[in-house]
Amino acid sequence: MMEKIQRFGGAMFTPVLLFSFSGIMVALCIIFKNPMLVGSIANDGTTWYAIWSIVENGAWTVFNQMELLFVIGLSIGLAKKANARAAMEAFVVYTTCNYFISSMLEYFGNFFGVNFAAEPGGESGLKLIGGIKTLDTGIIGAIFISAIVVFLHNRYFEKKLPDFLGIFQGSSFVVILGFFTMLPIAFLICLIWPKVQQGIGSLQGFLASAGIFGVWLYTFLERILIPTGLHHFIYTPFVYGPAVVEEGITKYWMGHLQEFAQTTTSLKQLFPEGGFALHGNSKIFASPGIAAAFYFTAKPENKKKVLAILIPATLTAVLAGITEPLEFTFLFVSPPLFAVHAFLAASMAATMYGFGVVGDMGGGFIDLLAKVWIPLFQNHKGMIFTQLAIGLAFIVIYFLVFRFLILKFNLATPGREENAQEIKLYSKKDYKEKQGGNAPVLEGANQYTEQAAVYLDGFGGAENIAKVNNCATRLRITVKDENLVQADDVFRSGGAHGVVRNGNAFQVIVGLDVPQVREQFETLMDIEN
Repeated sequence: MMEKIQRFGGAMFTPVLLFSFSGIMVALCIIFKNPMLVGSIANDGTTWYAIWSIVENGAWTVFNQMELLFVIGLSIGLAKKANARAAMEAFVVYTTCNYFISSMLEYFGNFFGVNFAAEPGGESGLKLIGGIKTLDTGIIGAIFISAIVVFLHNRYFEKKLPDFLGIFQGSSFVVILGFFTMLPIAFLICLIWPKVQQGIGSLQGFLASAGIFGVWLYTFLERILIPTGLHHFIYTPFVYGPAVVEEGITKYWMGHLQEFAQTTTSLKQLFPEGGFALHGNSKIFASPGIAAAFYFTAKPENKKKVLAILIPATLTAVLAGITEPLEFTFLFVSPPLFAVHAFLAASMAATMYGFGVVGDMGGGFIDLLAKVWIPLFQNHKGMIFTQLAIGLAFIVIYFLVFRFLILKFNLATPGREENAQEIKLYSKKDYKEKQGGNAPVLEGANQYTEQAAVYLDGFGGAENIAKVNNCATRLRITVKDENLVQADDVFRSGGAHGVVRNGNAFQVIVGLDVPQVREQFETLMDIEN
C-alpha cells in the first residue's frame, strides 16, 4: 500500500513541474506592465502593455487549465502501459464526466442545492472547465477521475474482445467503460460535492486563522515526509488546491500580484493564507548552512572531494528548489539529523510569518526573485529585508547546529567516513573498469546509459524488475525479489545520492536527470529481455 501511495505522490509531481516556469513568466509580465517599475511605457493602452498582456495570457495556460493538466499528468505517471493512450482516455472520460455534471445541474439543480443559473466563480461553486460549466471540484476531482481511468486502463486496455467487436478494443473499450462509470459518479459528485465545498470553506477559515503554529506544523510535515515521498500530499492541497484559498495559493498569488505590488498595506493583513507557502525558504537558506557544516567538519584530505559534491547539490537546492540531492546525502547517515532539519525549516517559516512575511515561496531563489522580490520591492521592501535577515540568520543557525551535532555524535557525514571511496565521484572510466572492461556499447547510448546500467545491475537485472516509475528526482522501482537487490554502495557508484527501501519497493535518489536515466534504464531492460 505504501508503495502505491508513494507512486501516486510521485505521479502528482509530473504536472507540478510545469508551474514553476509559468509562474515566473506571469510574474515577469506583471513586472513589465507595472508603471512604477518600468515607467509610463507600461500604462494601460500602450503597445508595450498590449504585448506583455498577450504574453501573460499565454503564461496563464497551466493555471487556467489546472484540472486538465492533473488529469493528463497523473494518467501518464500512473499507467503501467501505453501511457500516451491513457492520457487521451483520461481527458475524454474526465470531460464526459463534466458534461454529465453540467446537464444534471441544468435540469435538477434545485434537487442538488445548486443554483446553476449563477455565474461561474465566486461563491457559486461553479467553474468553466474546458469550456464546460460544471461544479468546481478543482484538482481533487481531477485526481479522483484520473485515478479511476488509470485503474480501468491498467485492467482492461489489453483485454481481447471477440473479433466482430475488435473495433472497440484498447482505448475505445476503456472509454466505453469510463462513460458508463461516470454516470453514477457524476450523480454522486452533484449530490456530495456542494456539501464538501461548504466544509472546504470552513477549513479555509480555520487554517487561515491557525497563525504561527499552523504555518510551523505545515512546513514541518512538508519537510519531514520527503524521505517517504508523501510530502506531495501535504503541499499540493495548499499550493494548488483549495485548502486555504480557492484554486490554491499559487494561482491566487499570481492573480493578485499586481494588486499586492501597488498597495502599501501589509501583505500579511491582505493575504494571511500566504504563510502556508513559505517552505521554499528552507531550500534557499538552509542548504548553504548545511553544506557549510558538512565542508568544515570533513577531514582535511577529503574537503576538495566534499566540495565537488556539495557545490552542484547546493546550487540545485538554492536556485531550483530541488533539495533531495543534498538532503539525501545525510538522511541515511543520520535520520535524526534530518528531523532536526525539518524542525529548523518549520521554525524558520514560522518566524518569518510572525514578522509579516507571506507569499508564494515554495520554490528556489529564481522563483522567489521573479514572483516576490522584484515585483514587490517598490512598496514592500521592508518585508523583503525582513525575510532576508531572518534567512541569513538561519543559515548561521543551521551551520552551528549541524556542526555541533556532527562533531558531538561523530556522524559519518560526507568526508568523515573511514573509507574515503564513499565520497568519490565516479566517471565513465571507473564504470568500465568496474565492469572489467566488458561494458556493452549500445546504439544511442549517452552519459545516462552508464548510470542506468549500474542501477539495473544493482536491482538484479531486467528479469527482477516488476515496475518502473519516477518523480522529480527519484527512480522508483518495484522488484520481484528484494533479496537480489545489492547494497546502497553499488547504486552510489552510479552517482545515486541514496536508496529508500520499503519491502520490494525502492527509490533511487538520482537527481534532476532522472527522466533521462529512466529512459535508458527501460532501454536496457528491453535489450536484456
